[in-house]
Order: sequence, then C-alpha cells, then structure tokens
Amino acid sequence: METAIGVFASRDHAERAVKELGERGVPEESIVFLTRSESEAKNIAKEFGAYVGGFAGGAAGMTTGVVAASLLLPGIGTVFALGFGAAALLGLAGAGAGAAVGSATAHDKDAPKPTTTDEGAEDIGFFREVLKEGRSLIVVRTESPELASSACEVLDRLGLGMHNRTPLKMQTTTRHIGEIAVLDISGRITLGEGNVMLREIVRELAENGNKKIVLNLGEVQYIDSSGVGELVKTHTTVRNQGGQLRLVNLNKRVHDLLQLTRLSAVFDIDGDEAGAISAMRGNDTSRAVA
Repeated sequence: METAIGVFASRDHAERAVKELGERGVPEESIVFLTRSESEAKNIAKEFGAYVGGFAGGAAGMTTGVVAASLLLPGIGTVFALGFGAAALLGLAGAGAGAAVGSATAHDKDAPKPTTTDEGAEDIGFFREVLKEGRSLIVVRTESPELASSACEVLDRLGLGMHNRTPLKMQTTTRHIGEIAVLDISGRITLGEGNVMLREIVRELAENGNKKIVLNLGEVQYIDSSGVGELVKTHTTVRNQGGQLRLVNLNKRVHDLLQLTRLSAVFDIDGDEAGAISAMRGNDTSRAVA
C-alpha cells in the first residue's frame, strides 16, 4: 500500500487537488480529506458529488459511498472529515467519533468499512499537529503504482512541499556506532524509488534488533508527498517496536518542508549526529534511573 500526504494552506488548492485526483481516476475510497473549516469541507464534498447536510449532526452517508463526519478532537476542536479511515488517522476508531463515522455507512451495506487503527500506519500526532495549525490534509492510499504516481504529482504541485526536483536517485549507507544504527541518505525520497528503499531498510534494521536509528538527511534534496508519508510510517514503525528514531543534518530545503507540514513537531530532530547519539544514550540513562 502506497501512501501520499498533501498539506494545504489554501482552500482553492485543496479543492483543485481533490478535483484533479478524481479526474486522474483515483477512487474516492482511496482519499481522506481533513479540515477544521466546515465551509471548506462542504465545498470539497461537492467534488465527490456528495451530500453533507449531516455534518451538523455528526455524520452523513454520501451518495458515492464516501463518509462525511464531524469529529471533536481535544485541544483542537471540531474537525470535518471526508473519506473512509479518517477517524483511524486521528486515533479515534472505535471511540465515539469513530463510531459516528461508522454509523454513516449503515445506510449503505455495500460501502467499504472505515479503516481501523491497526491499519492506520501514519503517525496520529502528525495529522493533529497539521490540523492544529489550521491547515488541511489530503491522504491518498492505493495499491496501484500508477494511481500513486498521479496522486503524488497532484499533491506535490498543489500542496505545501518541495517543487524543485533533483535528478539524483536515493542512495543509502548504514553505519553502526555502538548500539545505534546510522542511515546516511542522499538524493531524493520519492514514490517508487526512495520510499520503498527506506521502508525496506528500516524494516530490516528493526527485524535485526536495531532499536535506535538515526536518519542522516544531510544530502537529501527532495522529498515528495509519498516520501513524507514514508517518513511518517517509518517513525511509527520504529516507535511501535519500542525503538527510537531521530533525524539529523537537515538542509534548509528539507527543514522548511518539515516546518510547513508540521512534521517538525512530530519527529525528534537534532542539528548533528553527535547530538542525536547523546540524546539517545541520555534517554537510556533516564529510563534506568526511573
């Protein structure tokens, strides 16, 4: 399953993105849209050809089989969601808000069921941080490489991301400093290239018992919307296995991207490798004392 994440500050760009995704054949059940603006949600719902009068009541089944719901998040307020899996992305599946989303499908027995939290690979904190900043999100999940590629092109062009591509493909080397694995990455983290490589390397490191991983992004010049999704999933994978992940040596372009998309509020980021290693060893000392 490929995941592409687009972050938007402009309602017009978000509306255009949803429209273009549909025109390119991305199915509605593969798209999740999240916003704190009810008017924005209603406008974008029109691109789904859907009825959203039930927003005020909590949830409404759409004519297309998509779901619309209003979700109350502590510390953020009301979030308006379109698409299956929205509640799971926010960590609410099975809770009251998640049940509200689920109830919207009751009118259509053939509609796909919302994604559960077990299937939600993204980091919940990332989505909440983006929404807290008043930005909106479009998340596309698909098994089709062709549709994923089309989705990335749309989200990268219209969302808050890096628009100046570099021709260099991603390359990696792995080093070990004691119990800490350092993954040096160069080039670009993009769909079909860097995202798959990053996924496999981190999975292999974790399976081999590496609980402390440093991603050195000093030579990374470009990250697309799929790469953003992969970074978030990597963070979640390591954390769910009781490990630690830190990012180091971000250049200005990557630093600005993480700031814009609020990933900077989710990841542990250090200025250099020595700082990351010291922080990881310090965390071990703190836990031992506790």
